[in-house]
Amino acid sequence: MLAKDSITVDFGNDESDFYLHQVVRSTPFERNNHYHSTYEIYYLLSGRRNYFIKDSAYSVAAGDLVFINKYDVHKTSVLGSPQHERIVMNFSDAYLGSDHPLFRPDLLHVFQREHHLYRLKPQEQWFVEELFRKMAEEIKRQEDGFELSVRLLVTQLLLFAVRMRDADVPVTDDPLSPTHRRIAEVVKFINSRYQEKLPLTELSERFDMSPSYLSRTFKRVTGFSIVGYHNLTRVREAQSLLARSNAKITDISERVGFEQFAHFNRTFKKITGTNPTRYRNLNGEPS
Repeated sequence: MLAKDSITVDFGNDESDFYLHQVVRSTPFERNNHYHSTYEIYYLLSGRRNYFIKDSAYSVAAGDLVFINKYDVHKTSVLGSPQHERIVMNFSDAYLGSDHPLFRPDLLHVFQREHHLYRLKPQEQWFVEELFRKMAEEIKRQEDGFELSVRLLVTQLLLFAVRMRDADVPVTDDPLSPTHRRIAEVVKFINSRYQEKLPLTELSERFDMSPSYLSRTFKRVTGFSIVGYHNLTRVREAQSLLARSNAKITDISERVGFEQFAHFNRTFKKITGTNPTRYRNLNGEPS
């Protein structure tokens, strides 16, 4: 009889102001590629996992701390045994906004760094795990002031992260496969040229893979078809422009590479669940 997965903490969801989820998994689990408007911190307590984030692939081990910026596409998948225990924490800009007495904008800089993964030393692991334990305890008890206490603990975790430097990231002792590295290069290329037409034939020639092999392997590693990822990259940029600029929606459609406005509307709604006008009304900066 297979053991069941065990959830020890479950508070909020990954699009709410604050989310904390801890689970021990004994069965195979793969989270589909996704992105959200919140920052994410992922900590692996035991086991091994593959992680694809934005345009990089990682082999994650116990004691690794992973930082994922808002709107970065990411996907986790099985590496070896499916058994693992992990903690995921998400929070919004509003959660640590200007009304937070200890807020400093540079606390969020860790999410913009080149490296997503940090391999912690034993003493650092203990410190991080103790912070998460205290958060879980506050959430379970929910005594007076527990929300403020959790925000202070999140601030401590971010301050710890800010003090880490990219130069301190050790070279992994479990290098990724050449296939993962090649697909990561394809993803980086699409991210840098998303406004352009990127036919499969041209991509396969550029990266010296047959069209069928590139298409199949890209889907297996990232969870997306090449066309699907290309469109997602365009829509994510459109979301950013809609939220922070007053540019006409038709101009934004052209700027991110859509030749037909109707196609942009259909694709935007399919990916985000709403049309560009409504998205701007809900997320745009006040004029």
